Amino acid sequence: MNLAYCYIENNSSALDQTYTYSFDEEKVCAGKRVLVDFNHRECMAYVDHVEINSTQTFPYAIKKILRVLDAEPVLNEEMRELGKWMSHSTVSPIISAYQAMLPAQLKPKSTKVQIQMEKWVKPLEDHTITLKQKQLYDILKKRGEMKRSEWLKHSLARKLESLGCVEIYEKEKRSEEKIIEKETNIFELTDEQKNAVEKILHSEKDVVCLKGVTGSGKTEVFLHCAQQVLKQGKQVLFLVPEISLTPMMVKRVKQRFGSDVAIYHSALNSQQKYEQFQSIKNHEKKIVVGTRSAVFMPFDRLGLIIIDEEHDASYKQASGCRYHARDVAIQRGKYHHARVVLASATPSLDTYARAVKNVYDLVEIKNRINQNMPDVKLINMNEVIRKKQSYILSDTLIHAMRETLEAHEQILLLLNRRGYQPVLKCVTCRSVVMCPHCDRPLVYHKQSETLNCHLCGYSMKKISTCPQCGGNLNGYGYGTQKLAEKVQEVFPEARIVRMDADTTTRKDAHQKLLESFEQHQGDILLGTQMIAKGLDFENVTLVGILEGDAPLERSDYRSSELAFDLLTQASGRSGRGRKKGRVLIQVYDEYHYAIDCALHQDYDRFFQNEMKYRHLAQYPPYTYLCSLIYVSRNKEEASHIAETALEELKEKNFKVLGVSELLKIQDEMRYRIIVKSKNLKELEDSIYQLYQKHRMSKSKVKLQIDMNPMFLDE
Repeated sequence: MNLAYCYIENNSSALDQTYTYSFDEEKVCAGKRVLVDFNHRECMAYVDHVEINSTQTFPYAIKKILRVLDAEPVLNEEMRELGKWMSHSTVSPIISAYQAMLPAQLKPKSTKVQIQMEKWVKPLEDHTITLKQKQLYDILKKRGEMKRSEWLKHSLARKLESLGCVEIYEKEKRSEEKIIEKETNIFELTDEQKNAVEKILHSEKDVVCLKGVTGSGKTEVFLHCAQQVLKQGKQVLFLVPEISLTPMMVKRVKQRFGSDVAIYHSALNSQQKYEQFQSIKNHEKKIVVGTRSAVFMPFDRLGLIIIDEEHDASYKQASGCRYHARDVAIQRGKYHHARVVLASATPSLDTYARAVKNVYDLVEIKNRINQNMPDVKLINMNEVIRKKQSYILSDTLIHAMRETLEAHEQILLLLNRRGYQPVLKCVTCRSVVMCPHCDRPLVYHKQSETLNCHLCGYSMKKISTCPQCGGNLNGYGYGTQKLAEKVQEVFPEARIVRMDADTTTRKDAHQKLLESFEQHQGDILLGTQMIAKGLDFENVTLVGILEGDAPLERSDYRSSELAFDLLTQASGRSGRGRKKGRVLIQVYDEYHYAIDCALHQDYDRFFQNEMKYRHLAQYPPYTYLCSLIYVSRNKEEASHIAETALEELKEKNFKVLGVSELLKIQDEMRYRIIVKSKNLKELEDSIYQLYQKHRMSKSKVKLQIDMNPMFLDE
């Protein structure tokens, strides 16, 4: 009997094991998807391994595989092993790791998403045909094949089909890609850039930390490194943290390497993702530019992985299999013996600490291409409000904006809060209008006249009276919508481009907004943190950062790092061309060391200060963390199971914090335990044992495990 050991498509922890099926066909093998009967329901499964002519006996009947769905494995041996590594290191079901790797058409998951096909024609025998028919036939013969939609535009096409001169067949659909002309003039590298390229390519270490100030030409270093790796017949992966950065990186890479570039990010539809995935698998393209999920592209000759803005939290998957793209990239780099470059002007403390300790190689670029750092100034908003100026735009910022607009130069305004007003409060009873499903205030969105929850997506029409006492409601604070309204009021002639989660929902919205601003169809680009990094506009000479110290209000151990990164990265958008840049940062706490270090663009001083606090509190990079959150609508049950787990963890050699009750989300109560350990393997193994025990208990309380969480205040 031939046996196949399969993972069922459901990523519930209760089903995180293989199930055995028999088969007769030899085409069943590891890595393929199959259709099986599981609990009297047809579902998809993923073959982990097979046993041919097994002599095993079972006390129950073994069901047969119903159908094999793939002609060849959808994941090769490397990716199967990577999935198991991800499952153990993130403590999540193996099937959830596999599902994270593949485009929708190939996922081990029942889905209605199908591979789109299109009809083509190719020439067969040349029958007795007229001269005009032969002219069309010869065109097809010369080309070899043609899309049938294009073929049918010719008046004699159907006649040739009826005569049996052509064959009609189907091929997987491929979208037409925008052609970008290749650069003819390659930039001459500075001495610092040349040195960086040499060190990266010839480093004795597999991982390199590239620390380069904003505007130092890191992208050009990437491109030169990629060029050398491609000459060796190897493949290259460029990762960027957010979709908003993808169009600009794609443009730069395509200008250098033409059509040899595949694009992969969440704004693509499922068919486009599948096409890009196949283009790498079939060696049609050698370079990938994409966001977090692009790290799973089916490379087999990977030579270089570049992670731009490696400090960014967007590289961490927030649900399901909570992997970090940086960790996956390093793991894939080991397998392929590929160089991994972790690049940023503000490296994460984890990365820089490893570079300082010589675990990673450290390469630095200390000067801008134009040798011209922007002038950065703080504006104390306490004094601004005391002088009865606007609490949104200070007079100093307004004056600087007016000067910039009069000089026909462009402005970036950063406010990391979307919506119109974040809080509606009753003037009588002082209660805040809250989401009925989460412990968070509803945010007023003026354009849609709705109150929205940014956690669960709940939305309701705006109300003007308090639901508690009937008193009047007042709005407090401001978001990007209100900021745009205020700017337009002060500068009625200015053309404003707003870029936040509300304006970028449509297909290609990021690219269109950035292109319009780059072509100077907008004077002011206003948005959230998506405009704070990676953007390169030569005509931007003023950056205004509003509520620059807001990240410090977070009750998270990384709040200082978040503030420093945001201010430093956003400041770096100014003065990247030949004109001198200015940065004005509106803050309430100008004396915090993170603010002062960002003011002087002094990463090293910030690193030294922040590491002292991390050491005292024993937070990363001095320890590894794990967050365990028990979730249920039954408060008592969730609390009880969390307390039981706490007692079990206290017996280990860990520092354990909790149990803490967190904010309610989507009507579910949440209880968290934080575990600290200096030994990552010991932590992973212990948490995995706890996970298996919870899985076998079949409790209705959900356990959310986040190894090395990015944040602890969510």
